[in-house]
Amino acid sequence: MLKSLRYTVCVLAVALTGTPLFAQQPDTQGALVKDVSTLSDKFTGLARVMAGKYDSRPSPGVRSVSDVFNLIVAENNMLAGTLSGSGGGMGKTPPITEPAAMQEALKTSYEKVRQALSALSASDLNASVSLFGQKTTKQGAALMIILDQHEHLGQSIAYARANSVVPPWSK
Repeated sequence: MLKSLRYTVCVLAVALTGTPLFAQQPDTQGALVKDVSTLSDKFTGLARVMAGKYDSRPSPGVRSVSDVFNLIVAENNMLAGTLSGSGGGMGKTPPITEPAAMQEALKTSYEKVRQALSALSASDLNASVSLFGQKTTKQGAALMIILDQHEHLGQSIAYARANSVVPPWSK
């Protein structure tokens, strides 16, 4: 529900002003690119310190540490495809379970998103796309996925702390 509320607030902000978000805030694209780099560093760091705990899950039927990291990689590949126009859904790929391979997959997937976001013009950002069956713009798709990943970051931090693992950036 929180994810839907955040997305709705962003969409309303764009709709109420009558102009695209990036036309009002030219540095928003740069901020998104910077945030993607921050998410990459944090998820990659968590993947490193959670080695040996990838099977951990708070209760049966809830995503494991590995499940969350694999979801992030899949979301990034889907978003990069959506932004670049090369397509790419959440496709089924074998789950990554080895820590070094997971760290590399996270870095690589975030780099694809960073490159795809950086390559877009203002008009590209406002191009229509469909994501999860919803019509939006490329900028809306980026916001939807990036906001969702912040929720997964909180989830991953909680998993780390429940396993007595301190996130690498935490003091």
